[in-house]
Amino acid sequence: MTGIRLYNTRTRTKEDFAPIDSANVRMYVCGPTVYDRAHLGNARPVVVFDTLFRLLRHEYGPDHVTYVRNFTDVDDKINARAAEMKAAGDARPLEAIIRELTDGTIGWYHADMDALGALRPTIEPRATEFIGQMIAMIAGLITTDHAYVKEGHVLFRVRSYCDYGRLSGRSVDDMIAGARVEVAPFKEDPMDFVLWKPSTDDLPGWESPWGRGRPGWHIECSAMSHELLGESFDIHGGGIDLQFPHHENEIAQSMCAYPHGDFARVWMHNEMLQVEGKKMSKSLGNFFTVRDLLDQGVPGEVIRFVMLSTHYSKPMDWTAEKAAGAEATLRKWRTMTFRSKADTITPAEFIEALADDLNSHQAITLIHKFARQGNGGAVLACARLIGLLTPELGDWFTFGEGTVSGDERIDEISMVRNEARQKGLYEFSDELRDMLIEIGVGVFDNKFSSAAYFEAENLKRTLQSEAWSFWRSGEIGKAKEIAAQAAEAGLKIYVDEDGPSAVTGIDEIKAQGFFERKILNILKRAREIRLEMGVPQ
Repeated sequence: MTGIRLYNTRTRTKEDFAPIDSANVRMYVCGPTVYDRAHLGNARPVVVFDTLFRLLRHEYGPDHVTYVRNFTDVDDKINARAAEMKAAGDARPLEAIIRELTDGTIGWYHADMDALGALRPTIEPRATEFIGQMIAMIAGLITTDHAYVKEGHVLFRVRSYCDYGRLSGRSVDDMIAGARVEVAPFKEDPMDFVLWKPSTDDLPGWESPWGRGRPGWHIECSAMSHELLGESFDIHGGGIDLQFPHHENEIAQSMCAYPHGDFARVWMHNEMLQVEGKKMSKSLGNFFTVRDLLDQGVPGEVIRFVMLSTHYSKPMDWTAEKAAGAEATLRKWRTMTFRSKADTITPAEFIEALADDLNSHQAITLIHKFARQGNGGAVLACARLIGLLTPELGDWFTFGEGTVSGDERIDEISMVRNEARQKGLYEFSDELRDMLIEIGVGVFDNKFSSAAYFEAENLKRTLQSEAWSFWRSGEIGKAKEIAAQAAEAGLKIYVDEDGPSAVTGIDEIKAQGFFERKILNILKRAREIRLEMGVPQ
């Protein structure tokens, strides 16, 4: 078994991972509030902790890892969205609207995360199914004087927990000094937070010792994790935006409610995501959901690849260029492993990279190495361990769109690629491969030979992605310039108020002067490479 090391946000050190019980490794990750589609930033923790889930299952066995990710289905944002629907003419009771909204959003979430290749967690609790446990936990905190009742609210006394602020590295006094929000009059201390709040008759609510009401956000995760994983479990994860106040508050109330446990031993946080170098924002025109990307034709596997290409602890930048590069790489990998069987034993160096604080960037670098070596079995085994090249994610990929055998120019280029591979000069082989891909010709490599085929879809996606990038930023003129350039390659890209769309045919590409000029340039380069390798012409 490979030793896993994880960076613990709470101790600020990378630690050897030692589960409380190796026969029952337990992980809790904060899930979505279900009132709208998941945006791209919401998807990053899903991919990150799904990859950790896969690694833990690989190391400890699929039956010995429990992964819990919740759905928050009681929240002011949900109530506000339901009220908007009612104001727009929905005559049903608000409770019925909320139920349909939350059920529907959970369905969307599952469909979108499935498209990214994320395994379903072992347990996906809904907050509304654990109201009794929340009430019991709050009552216990009141009994031990860690919480108090005021004007129908129950609030946690932050200063009653001496370790408050350790996770985020903040002191209570500094937090108060930096606060810019108005303090509710029923609070004893500005830092105290709500465990229970009153509900009016038209809003969701449950009877409690403090009157009809609903839980605060923070108590939900504490109650669900305790009920499903116990007083102490191994890993608690989420986005860095949840570190404070949500996770800080979870720790405080859980440790005060169950002082003999550890709550979570390891805390992991993924960094934030931006788009094209800027914070994702509707005002900037660069805000989109996972479904937006899928509907634009970006495969879920490509989204996953781009996310795994950056270490989870570093800020991630989503760009159209990265997406196009990811798709090209995945096409190469799927092509070379078309007839491969995954190796029974995943290479140790790959497991070691992934076990080093979930270093997915280094793991992907190693898959590139195995691909250059023509080791399809290793590529397949490694990629599938991190959720890539799975049959479930392969619907977008087709193995070629027509043979190019018989085209003497491409046959000659393929022959030079084979000669370079046989000599171990993979940089020459890769150079020619990449040049072919740019003009819509894909290559199939195995340990012994290469073949080529038309891959018009790859060229179409690259150019259409560039057009989308300009269109989303409001640069319609530049998007149309891309469309005009694409026409030279035999691609029809239309740009209208709904964004760029494209139709492509192989015959169109082959008929264009673009293809003829480019293939002659590649042939010229192939002959230069033969001379550089010392092969007689």
